[in-house]
Amino acid sequence: MSLHRRTVLGAAALALAGCDHRGLSLTAPGHLPPLKDVAQFPVGTCVRSDFLADPAYAALVETQVSQITPEWEMKMEYIVGDDGMFRFEAPDKIAAFAKAKGIRLFGHTLVWYIQKPKGFLNLDETKTPFATAYRNYIATVVGRYRGQVVGWDVVNEAVADEGDGLRDSLWSQKLGKLDHMTLAFHHAREADPDAPLFLNDFYLELKPKKRAQYLRLAEALLKAGAPLTGLGTQTHCGPELPPGAIKAAIADIASLGLPIHVSEMDVSPARARGLFKSRADLEAGQARVYAEAAEAFSSLPARQRFAFTHWGLRDKDSWLKHEDPTDTPLLFDDKGRPKACAEAWERGLS
Repeated sequence: MSLHRRTVLGAAALALAGCDHRGLSLTAPGHLPPLKDVAQFPVGTCVRSDFLADPAYAALVETQVSQITPEWEMKMEYIVGDDGMFRFEAPDKIAAFAKAKGIRLFGHTLVWYIQKPKGFLNLDETKTPFATAYRNYIATVVGRYRGQVVGWDVVNEAVADEGDGLRDSLWSQKLGKLDHMTLAFHHAREADPDAPLFLNDFYLELKPKKRAQYLRLAEALLKAGAPLTGLGTQTHCGPELPPGAIKAAIADIASLGLPIHVSEMDVSPARARGLFKSRADLEAGQARVYAEAAEAFSSLPARQRFAFTHWGLRDKDSWLKHEDPTDTPLLFDDKGRPKACAEAWERGLS
């Protein structure tokens, strides 16, 4: 997820400022069972290798989740050096932690439109064709974690913000808008014949037009023979999200019959500040969104519930802190204590 993604608010969001949130507790629970213990599917979080050096953080991850996703250290921005050489120290540490703790490891992400590593930009194509380097990168990364990674975000955020087509990128310029994605799925499948392979995107619950384009892309990839076997919806939201939006999105995405991964969920109060009458209403809105997401995902057939990943556990570790240090988007406070929205998420499972 980009650190600089703009907030999208509209009339529907403003109308929620006076919504009735009765029935949702605003009191932080003294104790909750671990997230992974109350869900009928894998529950995950993103992690960073440097955070794992903090015993309290590592213990919270081990206690609460059954799956982890490297937040950014399996992306090209970390792996591909300016000279084109690969480094794996950080993702290897994360993989080792997952293995030692018996936690599933999810791979994120192989191809992302926003990244343009100098190692690819400066490639001498008289010696190594771009397509060959592209295949080698995917094969090397996927092959390194074959047998441990339980799935991959193969292509990330390929749909334009407003849903009016596909994004332009270094990869699309060199290999074709659809072809670079089809190739990525084939290369990943060659490197790991068993791992589920996902198409991942954001704001699918907020923008129906973008969701429709996302589904058209998935269908186009399948028609082209890409081994696409799962769909990821990031689910970065705000408490102003209209009721029913997440349920509608998950139902639409599930219509293709593929496994679904809620892959990066958080709910940012800071982005909706000023739209609610009080802090209590803001927190109630956050709890409502978390509860709806849990309920919508739980209602899917078991074969389609791949995993539900929260994009962090403690508020202080969230990527959203780069936008606003006062944001509190996650299920646990800075000290790792469960918040009211954590209780709401667990209630939504039943």
